[in-house]
Amino acid sequence: MTGLEMAAVLIAGVAAGTVNTIVGSGTLITFPVLLAVGYPPVLANVTNTVGLTPGSVSGAYGYRAELSGQRRRLVTLGLVSVLGGLTGAILLLTLPAGAFRAIVPVLIAISLVLVLLQPRLARRLHGAPDQTPGGDRGQIGLHLGVYGSGIYGGYFGAAQGVLLVGLLGLFLRESLQRINGAKNVLAALVNGTAALVFLAVTDVAWRAAALIAVGSVVGGQLGASIGRRVPDLALRALIVVVGTSAILKIVLD
Repeated sequence: MTGLEMAAVLIAGVAAGTVNTIVGSGTLITFPVLLAVGYPPVLANVTNTVGLTPGSVSGAYGYRAELSGQRRRLVTLGLVSVLGGLTGAILLLTLPAGAFRAIVPVLIAISLVLVLLQPRLARRLHGAPDQTPGGDRGQIGLHLGVYGSGIYGGYFGAAQGVLLVGLLGLFLRESLQRINGAKNVLAALVNGTAALVFLAVTDVAWRAAALIAVGSVVGGQLGASIGRRVPDLALRALIVVVGTSAILKIVLD
Protein backbone atom coordinates (compact mmCIF):
# COMPACT_ATOMS: atom_id res chain seq x y z
CA MET A 1 0.00 0.00 0.00
CA THR A 2 1.07 3.56 -0.66
CA GLY A 3 1.16 6.13 2.13
CA LEU A 4 -2.12 7.62 0.91
CA GLU A 5 -3.79 4.19 0.87
CA MET A 6 -2.55 3.48 4.39
CA ALA A 7 -3.99 6.79 5.58
CA ALA A 8 -7.32 5.92 3.93
CA VAL A 9 -7.46 2.53 5.68
CA LEU A 10 -6.58 4.11 9.05
CA ILE A 11 -9.26 6.79 8.70
CA ALA A 12 -11.77 4.17 7.60
CA GLY A 13 -10.91 2.21 10.76
CA VAL A 14 -11.62 5.23 12.96
CA ALA A 15 -14.95 5.84 11.21
CA ALA A 16 -15.94 2.17 11.36
CA GLY A 17 -15.07 1.87 15.05
CA THR A 18 -17.16 4.94 15.81
CA VAL A 19 -20.16 3.82 13.78
CA ASN A 20 -20.00 0.24 15.08
CA THR A 21 -20.12 1.38 18.69
CA ILE A 22 -23.03 3.77 18.20
CA VAL A 23 -25.08 1.76 15.73
CA GLY A 24 -23.29 -0.93 13.71
CA SER A 25 -22.45 -1.23 9.98
CA GLY A 26 -18.83 -0.12 10.28
CA THR A 27 -17.93 -2.93 7.89
CA LEU A 28 -19.68 -0.97 5.13
CA ILE A 29 -16.92 1.64 5.55
CA THR A 30 -13.79 -0.48 5.86
CA PHE A 31 -14.65 -3.33 3.50
CA PRO A 32 -15.07 -1.15 0.37
CA VAL A 33 -11.85 0.71 1.24
CA LEU A 34 -9.93 -2.57 1.41
CA LEU A 35 -11.37 -3.58 -1.95
CA ALA A 36 -10.44 -0.17 -3.39
CA VAL A 37 -6.79 -0.50 -2.38
CA GLY A 38 -6.57 -3.87 -4.13
CA TYR A 39 -7.41 -6.69 -1.74
CA PRO A 40 -9.59 -9.55 -3.09
CA PRO A 41 -13.02 -9.94 -1.42
CA VAL A 42 -12.38 -12.92 0.89
CA LEU A 43 -9.01 -11.58 2.05
CA ALA A 44 -10.59 -8.15 2.57
CA ASN A 45 -13.42 -9.68 4.61
CA VAL A 46 -11.04 -11.70 6.79
CA THR A 47 -8.70 -8.74 7.29
CA ASN A 48 -11.61 -6.47 8.10
CA THR A 49 -12.93 -8.84 10.79
CA VAL A 50 -9.50 -9.17 12.42
CA GLY A 51 -8.93 -5.41 12.29
CA LEU A 52 -12.32 -4.40 13.70
CA THR A 53 -12.24 -6.81 16.65
CA PRO A 54 -10.13 -4.53 18.90
CA GLY A 55 -12.52 -1.69 18.09
CA SER A 56 -15.48 -3.80 19.19
CA VAL A 57 -13.74 -4.46 22.50
CA SER A 58 -12.96 -0.76 22.84
CA GLY A 59 -16.60 0.17 22.22
CA ALA A 60 -17.84 -2.40 24.74
CA TYR A 61 -15.47 -0.99 27.36
CA GLY A 62 -16.73 2.50 26.63
CA TYR A 63 -20.26 1.31 27.50
CA ARG A 64 -19.19 -0.40 30.74
CA ALA A 65 -21.52 1.76 32.89
CA GLU A 66 -24.54 0.57 30.88
CA LEU A 67 -23.43 -3.05 31.34
CA SER A 68 -23.91 -2.94 35.10
CA GLY A 69 -26.28 -5.71 36.22
CA GLN A 70 -26.15 -7.54 32.88
CA ARG A 71 -23.32 -9.99 33.66
CA ARG A 72 -25.42 -13.17 33.92
CA ARG A 73 -27.35 -12.34 30.77
CA LEU A 74 -24.19 -11.55 28.82
CA VAL A 75 -22.43 -14.73 29.91
CA THR A 76 -25.30 -16.82 28.52
CA LEU A 77 -25.83 -14.79 25.36
CA GLY A 78 -22.08 -14.48 24.94
CA LEU A 79 -21.67 -18.24 24.72
CA VAL A 80 -24.44 -18.36 22.11
CA SER A 81 -22.74 -15.53 20.19
CA VAL A 82 -19.42 -17.37 20.20
CA LEU A 83 -21.09 -20.46 18.73
CA GLY A 84 -22.77 -18.31 16.09
CA GLY A 85 -19.54 -16.52 15.21
CA LEU A 86 -17.75 -19.85 14.89
CA THR A 87 -20.47 -21.18 12.59
CA GLY A 88 -20.43 -18.04 10.46
CA ALA A 89 -16.65 -18.05 10.09
CA ILE A 90 -16.69 -21.67 8.95
CA LEU A 91 -19.45 -20.89 6.45
CA LEU A 92 -17.41 -17.98 5.04
CA LEU A 93 -14.52 -20.34 4.36
CA THR A 94 -16.70 -23.04 2.78
CA LEU A 95 -19.68 -21.45 1.01
CA PRO A 96 -19.58 -19.59 -2.33
CA ALA A 97 -18.98 -15.86 -2.08
CA GLY A 98 -22.19 -13.90 -1.68
CA ALA A 99 -24.27 -16.85 -0.42
CA PHE A 100 -26.10 -14.64 2.10
CA ARG A 101 -26.50 -11.68 -0.25
CA ALA A 102 -30.19 -12.17 -1.05
CA ILE A 103 -31.37 -12.51 2.54
CA VAL A 104 -29.19 -9.84 4.18
CA PRO A 105 -31.34 -6.83 3.13
CA VAL A 106 -34.46 -8.66 4.39
CA LEU A 107 -32.83 -9.34 7.77
CA ILE A 108 -31.76 -5.71 8.15
CA ALA A 109 -35.22 -4.45 7.13
CA ILE A 110 -36.91 -6.68 9.72
CA SER A 111 -34.47 -5.41 12.35
CA LEU A 112 -35.28 -1.80 11.49
CA VAL A 113 -38.98 -2.47 11.94
CA LEU A 114 -38.22 -4.02 15.34
CA VAL A 115 -36.13 -0.98 16.33
CA LEU A 116 -38.96 1.38 15.38
CA LEU A 117 -41.65 -0.64 17.13
CA GLN A 118 -39.53 -1.66 20.13
CA PRO A 119 -41.21 0.57 22.77
CA ARG A 120 -44.70 -0.66 21.83
CA LEU A 121 -43.60 -4.30 21.50
CA ALA A 122 -41.75 -4.13 24.83
CA ARG A 123 -44.87 -2.85 26.60
CA ARG A 124 -46.93 -5.69 25.15
CA LEU A 125 -44.35 -8.34 26.03
CA HIS A 126 -43.40 -7.07 29.48
CA GLY A 127 -46.32 -4.93 30.56
CA ALA A 128 -43.95 -2.02 31.26
CA PRO A 129 -42.07 0.69 29.33
CA ASP A 130 -38.71 -0.24 27.85
CA GLN A 131 -36.95 2.15 30.26
CA THR A 132 -37.73 -0.11 33.22
CA PRO A 133 -35.01 -2.75 33.75
CA GLY A 134 -36.25 -6.26 34.31
CA GLY A 135 -36.09 -9.91 33.37
CA ASP A 136 -35.85 -11.33 29.89
CA ARG A 137 -38.74 -12.93 28.03
CA GLY A 138 -38.90 -15.52 25.26
CA GLN A 139 -35.60 -17.19 26.15
CA ILE A 140 -35.72 -19.70 23.28
CA GLY A 141 -36.47 -17.04 20.69
CA LEU A 142 -33.82 -14.73 22.14
CA HIS A 143 -31.12 -17.40 22.09
CA LEU A 144 -31.98 -18.58 18.59
CA GLY A 145 -31.97 -15.00 17.34
CA VAL A 146 -28.61 -14.22 18.94
CA TYR A 147 -27.16 -17.41 17.47
CA GLY A 148 -28.48 -16.44 14.03
CA SER A 149 -27.05 -12.93 14.28
CA GLY A 150 -23.75 -14.48 15.36
CA ILE A 151 -23.70 -16.63 12.23
CA TYR A 152 -24.30 -13.55 10.12
CA GLY A 153 -21.67 -11.56 12.01
CA GLY A 154 -19.06 -14.29 11.60
CA TYR A 155 -19.86 -14.59 7.92
CA PHE A 156 -19.87 -10.91 6.94
CA GLY A 157 -21.18 -8.68 9.70
CA ALA A 158 -22.33 -5.51 7.92
CA ALA A 159 -25.17 -4.09 10.07
CA GLN A 160 -24.71 -6.86 12.64
CA GLY A 161 -25.25 -4.18 15.29
CA VAL A 162 -28.59 -3.19 13.75
CA LEU A 163 -29.71 -6.82 13.82
CA LEU A 164 -28.70 -7.19 17.46
CA VAL A 165 -30.34 -3.97 18.63
CA GLY A 166 -33.61 -4.93 16.93
CA LEU A 167 -33.49 -8.43 18.39
CA LEU A 168 -32.45 -7.49 21.93
CA GLY A 169 -34.95 -4.65 22.00
CA LEU A 170 -37.74 -7.13 21.33
CA PHE A 171 -36.84 -9.49 24.17
CA LEU A 172 -35.16 -7.38 26.84
CA ARG A 173 -36.90 -4.96 29.19
CA GLU A 174 -34.10 -2.41 29.12
CA SER A 175 -33.39 1.10 27.88
CA LEU A 176 -31.97 1.47 24.38
CA GLN A 177 -28.61 2.59 25.79
CA ARG A 178 -28.28 -0.55 27.94
CA ILE A 179 -29.30 -2.66 24.94
CA ASN A 180 -26.64 -0.89 22.89
CA GLY A 181 -24.03 -1.71 25.53
CA ALA A 182 -25.02 -5.38 25.43
CA LYS A 183 -24.93 -5.27 21.63
CA ASN A 184 -21.33 -4.08 21.71
CA VAL A 185 -20.25 -6.95 23.96
CA LEU A 186 -21.96 -9.61 21.83
CA ALA A 187 -20.61 -8.14 18.59
CA ALA A 188 -17.10 -8.12 20.07
CA LEU A 189 -17.43 -11.81 20.96
CA VAL A 190 -18.68 -12.71 17.48
CA ASN A 191 -15.93 -10.74 15.76
CA GLY A 192 -13.27 -12.10 18.09
CA THR A 193 -14.34 -15.70 17.53
CA ALA A 194 -14.39 -15.30 13.76
CA ALA A 195 -11.01 -13.55 13.86
CA LEU A 196 -9.45 -16.47 15.78
CA VAL A 197 -10.77 -18.93 13.19
CA PHE A 198 -9.40 -16.83 10.34
CA LEU A 199 -6.02 -16.46 12.05
CA ALA A 200 -5.78 -20.24 12.41
CA VAL A 201 -6.70 -21.29 8.88
CA THR A 202 -6.32 -18.49 6.34
CA ASP A 203 -4.24 -15.49 5.33
CA VAL A 204 -4.60 -11.99 6.78
CA ALA A 205 -3.29 -8.75 5.28
CA TRP A 206 -1.51 -7.75 8.48
CA ARG A 207 -0.57 -4.18 7.61
CA ALA A 208 -4.16 -3.32 6.72
CA ALA A 209 -5.50 -5.22 9.74
CA ALA A 210 -3.16 -3.31 12.06
CA LEU A 211 -4.21 0.05 10.61
CA ILE A 212 -7.89 -0.80 10.99
CA ALA A 213 -7.28 -2.07 14.52
CA VAL A 214 -5.58 1.13 15.64
CA GLY A 215 -8.24 3.27 14.01
CA SER A 216 -11.15 1.23 15.32
CA VAL A 217 -9.87 1.34 18.92
CA VAL A 218 -9.85 5.12 18.74
CA GLY A 219 -13.23 5.06 17.01
CA GLY A 220 -14.65 2.76 19.67
CA GLN A 221 -13.91 5.31 22.37
CA LEU A 222 -15.27 8.15 20.25
CA GLY A 223 -18.42 6.18 19.52
CA ALA A 224 -19.00 5.40 23.19
CA SER A 225 -18.49 9.03 24.15
CA ILE A 226 -20.93 10.22 21.51
CA GLY A 227 -23.45 7.38 21.62
CA ARG A 228 -23.97 7.44 25.38
CA ARG A 229 -25.06 11.09 25.12
CA VAL A 230 -27.58 10.56 22.33
CA PRO A 231 -31.26 10.46 23.49
CA ASP A 232 -33.05 7.18 22.81
CA LEU A 233 -35.32 8.70 20.15
CA ALA A 234 -32.39 10.20 18.24
CA LEU A 235 -30.41 6.97 18.57
CA ARG A 236 -33.36 5.00 17.24
CA ALA A 237 -33.60 7.37 14.25
CA LEU A 238 -29.85 7.08 13.60
CA ILE A 239 -30.08 3.29 13.61
CA VAL A 240 -32.86 3.44 11.04
CA VAL A 241 -30.88 5.81 8.79
CA VAL A 242 -27.73 3.69 8.95
CA GLY A 243 -29.64 0.45 8.47
CA THR A 244 -31.50 1.83 5.46
CA SER A 245 -28.21 3.00 3.96
CA ALA A 246 -26.80 -0.49 4.48
CA ILE A 247 -29.74 -2.07 2.64
CA LEU A 248 -29.37 0.32 -0.30
CA LYS A 249 -25.62 -0.25 -0.55
CA ILE A 250 -25.93 -4.04 -0.47
CA VAL A 251 -28.78 -4.08 -3.00
CA LEU A 252 -27.19 -1.60 -5.42
CA ASP A 253 -23.61 -2.92 -5.35
